[in-house]
Amino acid sequence: MLILGIETSCDETAAAVVRDGSRVLSSVIASQILLHRKTGGIVPEVAAREHVSKIIPVISAALKKAKISFQAIDAIAVTAGPGLNSSLLTGVTTANTFFAFTQKPLIPVNHIFAHIRANWLERNSASFQYPIITLTASGGHNELVLLKNAKSKPKLLGETLDDAAGEAFDKVARLLGLNYPGGPEIEKIAKNSKASEVLPRAWLLPKDISKNWDSAEVGERLRNEKLKLRNFDFSFSGLKSEVRRRVKSQKLKKSELVNLAAGFQESVIDVLATKTLLAARQFRAKEIHLAGGVSANSALRNRFQEYSTGLGVKFRHPVKFEFCTDNAAMIAAAGFWLLKNSKQKFDKFVKANPNLEI
Repeated sequence: MLILGIETSCDETAAAVVRDGSRVLSSVIASQILLHRKTGGIVPEVAAREHVSKIIPVISAALKKAKISFQAIDAIAVTAGPGLNSSLLTGVTTANTFFAFTQKPLIPVNHIFAHIRANWLERNSASFQYPIITLTASGGHNELVLLKNAKSKPKLLGETLDDAAGEAFDKVARLLGLNYPGGPEIEKIAKNSKASEVLPRAWLLPKDISKNWDSAEVGERLRNEKLKLRNFDFSFSGLKSEVRRRVKSQKLKKSELVNLAAGFQESVIDVLATKTLLAARQFRAKEIHLAGGVSANSALRNRFQEYSTGLGVKFRHPVKFEFCTDNAAMIAAAGFWLLKNSKQKFDKFVKANPNLEI
């Protein structure tokens, strides 16, 4: 089955053709990074205008690269949300127009679920073992989810209460005078740190536990003691504020900025990896998956590999860098799963929903 995926949730205009939810015949992405680097972040109106000008050329390029005609497509999958409303509308309107003329099944896809399905791209689905714990970490989202079996919908275990990890990376990079996007920039300079700053972690633990624990030992104790957490939520706004306080309170040397960047990255990685490990242990996962833009961070991948090996479970992340960031191949993969496992008929126009929940 051939599915055309369309993605315009934020600042990437993307289209892809995927066969049977895993084999990527084409994946075309028009990036807006250089455009938004001028302002140090995404301006929604600017992103929307770029989507309008790029969407048809990108879809045409995806079909051409896959060496198929539009008539050969069996279904269309499009990001319905969450995301920037003005960006979502471009993809949704385009997909609705195709549906009006062709009546091919039109599948609305949750962007977060699509990131989860990115780990199925270019892989044999028969090799996956359940239950699976997946952490999605990107510019706008942080979710920890459980997949009980191949046909089950994701069960949300925890999410960000404020800034997502990727958003925190971008904002801290700006504080440190680094380019947008912040994740790759911080990762690059953090490798040069010889003595990273120790920064706080927001563990969000119950008071009956946290009041008796030395804050410096929390991560290690959580990993070593078999506790069951009541929630797996994340928070990075306080960490971001602490970086701002240190930058504003004193004039830091270049080496000190490098150490601060490394300390920030370590704080984020420690919380993300530890809570994912605890969830995998608590729900007896056989695999741990990492997805989303932040999953491209090599230090985060290394920590996940270390903890997965210690737990004796399989660790997976997207096979290509482009499948970590926003792309349409993952939208097509998610669309294929929905077409096979959902009772919906997919015979209606799609509405954009910037607050769509997983």
